[in-house]
Amino acid sequence: MNKAIEDQQSQAKNKLLKKLISSVMKDGFQQLRMDDIAKAMDVSRATMYKHFSSKEEVIEGVVHVFVDYINRLEARASDQDEESFAVWFQQLFEQSVSLVGNITDVFLKDLQTAFPDLYDELKSALNKREQESLAFYREGKARGIFNPINEKFILLQDDLLLREIVNVKYLLHNQVSIQQVLHDFYQFKKIQLFKADKITFVDDSKMDPVIEHIVDKFNRSL
Repeated sequence: MNKAIEDQQSQAKNKLLKKLISSVMKDGFQQLRMDDIAKAMDVSRATMYKHFSSKEEVIEGVVHVFVDYINRLEARASDQDEESFAVWFQQLFEQSVSLVGNITDVFLKDLQTAFPDLYDELKSALNKREQESLAFYREGKARGIFNPINEKFILLQDDLLLREIVNVKYLLHNQVSIQQVLHDFYQFKKIQLFKADKITFVDDSKMDPVIEHIVDKFNRSL
């Protein structure tokens, strides 16, 4: 098959899958029928079946959307300059927010029950990302760029604290916007992580459009 056609088909499938993600992350997929999936994708059954032959193939596609996204985080070479730590910190922050906001316990539980091989594939990608993140924080400490704090606590913040503060109940209870929460959390992590004489490496202006994009996606999913 012509590569251009393959790319077009892949893009069309990913577009349909991304329409489905908010639904399966919120409610799981165990009870979903193919009719429900077509409705969530906003296409006819015939159109859906052009791209997906079964529910398993749909869920496999959702998993691969996330695995591909996780693997897009650019690898860092150990000999890169100090400024690269600021760039990777921002990329890691963006990805952490997106993953916490999209991969839910409900989805993971359904995935482990219904499709354990796909569950293992997704968990493997997440675990690989975790190990790369830990190595990044350790290297930053060793080179005197990051403060000497426990890198595992940093990951716990990204999982537990971040998951809590982007919750709609938290936002409503504290009368705060998702934009303000993400901005504050970004500043909190930056100041916590970088030594005072290294923090100027971080260009905050690069994060403004990133946070705006995340906020827009968050608001559209409500």
